[in-house]
Formats: sequence, C-alpha cells, structure tokens
Amino acid sequence: MSSTASARNSLLVGSDRYMPWFVVLVGFCAMYVPVYWWAAQGIWQSDDHGHGPIILAVVVWLFWSIRGQLLDTPSEPSRAWGWPIFAFGLLMYFTGRVFNISILEIASQIPVVAGLLLLMKGPAALRLAWFPVIYFIFMIPLPGMLVDAITGPLKQWISAIVETILYAAGYPIARSGVIISIGQYQLQVADACSGLHSMFSLSALGTLFMFIMARKSRLHNAIMLASLLPIAFVANIVRVMVLVLITYYLGDEAGQGFLHGTAGMVLMVIALLICFLLDAMLVKVLPSAEARRLR
Repeated sequence: MSSTASARNSLLVGSDRYMPWFVVLVGFCAMYVPVYWWAAQGIWQSDDHGHGPIILAVVVWLFWSIRGQLLDTPSEPSRAWGWPIFAFGLLMYFTGRVFNISILEIASQIPVVAGLLLLMKGPAALRLAWFPVIYFIFMIPLPGMLVDAITGPLKQWISAIVETILYAAGYPIARSGVIISIGQYQLQVADACSGLHSMFSLSALGTLFMFIMARKSRLHNAIMLASLLPIAFVANIVRVMVLVLITYYLGDEAGQGFLHGTAGMVLMVIALLICFLLDAMLVKVLPSAEARRLR
C-alpha cells in the first residue's frame, strides 16, 4: 500500500514538474506554427531564405539538448523583467500578424521566449539558454531596404575583383558596372551573386560551430567571429569567378544551368572548411602565444 502511494506521489511530482512547460509549449506552438506554415509556403521556398527551416531545427535541437538542465534549474522567477519582455514580444507578434509584417512576427520569438524563461525559472534559465534564444535571429528575414542598400556595393566590388584577377591571369575580360564580358559572353552579377545571403548563412553555421566547440579563449572566439564575413565574401568571389570560367570554357548554358547551383553549394562547403582550418590553427597558435607572453 505504501509503495502504491509512493508511486502515485512520484507521478504527481513528475506531472507538476512537466505540466507548466507543456502548457507553455502548447501556447508557443499555437502562436508560431501558423507563422512557420506561412513561411514554409512562402519565403522559405526562396533561395534567399531557404535556410529558415534549418535554423528552426537547430533551435529545437539546442533547446532539447539543455532540457534536463532547464528542468533542474532552481525556480527563481523574475517577474519584474519577465513580464515587460514577454509583453513586448507579444506586442511585436500581434503587430506583425495584424499588419502582415513577417520580420516582426519571426523576431518576436526572441523576447517571447526570453520572457517565458524569466517567468518560469528566472535569470539562471535565461543564462543557460542564451545561445538558442539569440539564434532565433538567423530566422528573421533581412529587411528589403537593408538588402538593397548592401547588395549594390557588394555586386560592384565582386565584379571589379573578379575582373582584376582574371585580367591579370590573361583572360579577355572587361567590365561595365556589374556586367562582365569574357570572350563572346556577357554575364550580369545578379543580386543572388552578391553573397549577402551566403554571408548570413555562413554566420549562422559559424556561430553554431563556435558554440559547439566552446573555446575558452576570448581572443580565439573574437578572431573566429570577425573572420566569418570576410571568409564568406572571399568564397563568393571564388564562386563568381568559377561561374565566369565555366561560361567561358563550356558555354552559357553550363554556366546558368546545373553547375551554377553546384558551385554555390561547393563553395559554401569550402567556406566552412576554411572556418574549421582557422579554428584548428588558432588552437595551436594562441596557446603558444599566450605562453610566450607569460614568460
């Protein structure tokens, strides 16, 4: 009889432990599953925002990996900070829903989740989950005005650098703005070739890699973080250069067909490999530099 009562009590304790989180999860899904469904039918099908489902899957995995730690965190709710942050997130969400502003809808996840963690467990839980909360930022669509302001200069720089390198290598190449002429072919460096979205994608992958590796050196992390955008920029220059050479040697159909998409995927892999090599190099170089400084 006592064993039955003990089992019943343990079940009650377990339900008390999980039920609040279950209620929060149901509420979160009720708010954001429609947003995810809309994105899956719209912007996530485009090349510019195709990384959205991957970011969502990574966020889910990150929260799942710390679920035990969140449950075991002492409950010290911070209502003074939790309610204002949560209310601000709800304001962003409903404003986005009413006026159909996807940036606000998706961005509202950050204050909503942060506020819920503060209300459920307190600052310790938010400190524990800071990275997955911040990682939501990579799901936010880039504002059109920002894309237009950055894309133009990027295309100009990439076109000029590709022309300079290939001309120095002896190719019959010329440039007028973002139009590159090589041999009998003319290629326009389109918005997709500016590298802005590849920079965004690589930043998401690079920061995730840094979080998983959890290097202790602040200098190491600072160098890695500062290198992400330059690596993506250089990788995109190589991508455009490869496409120009494919068109020159194999024709316009090859350059604009299957090899166009393949070049983008291959060079993203190359950019990631550069990040891995840089990380490995810093692991070897920085300890010796610190040791010399302490002598």
